[in-house]
Amino acid sequence: MRASISIILLLCSLAEVNAKEHVVEIFKKQFTPTEITIEQGDTVIWQNVEKRQYHNVWFKQQVKEEPDYIFPGESYQRTFMEQGVFPYECGPHPKMVGSVKVVLKPVGN
Repeated sequence: MRASISIILLLCSLAEVNAKEHVVEIFKKQFTPTEITIEQGDTVIWQNVEKRQYHNVWFKQQVKEEPDYIFPGESYQRTFMEQGVFPYECGPHPKMVGSVKVVLKPVGN
């Protein structure tokens, strides 16, 4: 039993070492890229590169309360541990939409 737990912990720590960061820029009231595909354990960083406009990243289907705003020069990040498609929008600008697709990390990577 202890050996199994040790192996699981080792695999989890190796997955964190191989995790990647992906950047989504917020500019001209758009998320760029609008859709992104990442692997489990990866992190997405949304950077507001606007000069004056604030935004947020609201996973409305998962979180009912609107999150804090991201002001120019600020960022927000989230690490995705579950597979699936996660649509999001900007609360102040609901026509701004995007999605994160999380896929299983290939074996051996």
